Amino acid sequence: PNVGKSMLFNRLAGRRLSIVEDTPGVTRDRLYAECEWNGRKFDIVDTGGIEPSADSEILMFMREQALLAIDAADVIVLVTEIGTGVTAADKTVADMLKRSGKPVVLCVNKMDSTGDTDPGFYEFYSLGLGDPISVSAVHGHGTGDLLDECVAHFPPESAYEEDSDRIRVAVIGKPNVGKSSLINLILGEKRVIVSNMAGTTRDAVDTPFENKYGKYVFIDTAGIRRRSKVDDRIEKFSVMRAKLAIDRADVCLIMIDARDGVTEQDTKIAGLAHEAGKASVIVVNKW
Repeated sequence: PNVGKSMLFNRLAGRRLSIVEDTPGVTRDRLYAECEWNGRKFDIVDTGGIEPSADSEILMFMREQALLAIDAADVIVLVTEIGTGVTAADKTVADMLKRSGKPVVLCVNKMDSTGDTDPGFYEFYSLGLGDPISVSAVHGHGTGDLLDECVAHFPPESAYEEDSDRIRVAVIGKPNVGKSSLINLILGEKRVIVSNMAGTTRDAVDTPFENKYGKYVFIDTAGIRRRSKVDDRIEKFSVMRAKLAIDRADVCLIMIDARDGVTEQDTKIAGLAHEAGKASVIVVNKW
């Protein structure tokens, strides 16, 4: 917490999206922004700080959220700051990131003065994450070098093009209407966790599928609940992922539980697909 992640995020996004405060724990939810650098478009995600030995519930949630963001990322930027030097928390987080197997770019923030490099900068080599990049989120120094390093780790663009001829189908609906079961039935395998407990699917899961009609990617999304019920932070993250899945999809399957009929929640979910201008198929399950 408090190394300047949100300020760096705002600097990269080119607008103020994250709340910047001098208090640890201000960023609790995931924030996404679109960026472009050297002709590559990508999303950046701002996370709450990871407090490895967190006791408070909110810090635990933030840690859980950060882990979800790590799982979803292609490249991870570990932000540290020159003022405190390498802390025990930095070492713990660096070890955690190394275990993730993802490319990690080490950024040393708050390098605000120009001229000679602060000798403390070299201490960050001890984290074992390669060459640190000095950045000043306040003044914008070093952000170009940071983005160059991030883009260097991206998958080749051809990896994304192969998917472009597939029809992307997002399966959306409130929790527990049978979205995962439907996808498993179509695929003929247990690809997605199915459980009677609402909220089992937290991430939007992409599964390619082909048959005589064409090539598809099915996106199983977390169930979307009413706003007032969304107090769990991970749940909020899931709703955001479902909305992003709708944006990415060509077609939405809107699933409704036949036993409940059409609820207000169903109309809201259908509204999200409608507002995004997506072709939609209404599927009534548990008939």
